[in-house]
This record gives sequence, C-alpha cells and structure tokens, in this order.
Amino acid sequence: MKRLRITVEGKTYDVTVEVLDGSGAAAPHALPPAAAHAVRPAAAHAGEAMSVVSQLAGTVVSIQATIGQAVAAGEQLLIVEAMKMNTAITAPRAGTVTAIAVEAGTVIEEGQVLVTLA
Repeated sequence: MKRLRITVEGKTYDVTVEVLDGSGAAAPHALPPAAAHAVRPAAAHAGEAMSVVSQLAGTVVSIQATIGQAVAAGEQLLIVEAMKMNTAITAPRAGTVTAIAVEAGTVIEEGQVLVTLA
C-alpha cells in the first residue's frame, strides 16, 4: 500500500493505494483490502478554518451541531438522506463550529460546503 495526496478540482484528498501486479492481483507486500483506508479530505492544520463538504447529494434531515460548539474528531455534525438512507456527516478533526451553511430540509449537492470548523 502507498499513501498519496491528490488534488482534484481544488480539493485535496489523502488516499491509500493498493499496489497490483500485472495480473490485477494484489502484490505480495500489499495489505489485505480490509486494511485499505477510505478517501477522505486532507486534514487542515490545527487552528485553520476547514470546510466540511458533502460526499453525496441528498437532503439534510437534521443538524446536531451549533455555531460555537466544540466538536471532537468523528463527532456527528448532521444527517443527510440520500436514496432513502440516512448518512451521518462527522467532524474530520477536532475544532469549533464557526458556520453552518445549510438547514434541515436543504437539498444539497456532492461537494457542497455544509459546516466550517476552526
């Protein structure tokens, strides 16, 4: 496995890439698929503003965070419904909620800013 940082349309992502041999099978030194990490936005430096964006299109069902609230990494910020499934949007790092760009009932697009953390 190799860890790489890529930028797509101005968005930076940290990714883990599995190395394959010529036949498409995992190379002997590669970790099993269960050990692969999901694509996630690269973390901002502590104290810098960071936008939490939606990874899917859908409708905001509820918002658990409030402006000024201190949140821990992984803490649930809001719920998005897409294709009849609720998905929790969580804080990618610890910080303070400085802005909430949506409200319950808002139809959102993939890549749309939902919350800003400082």
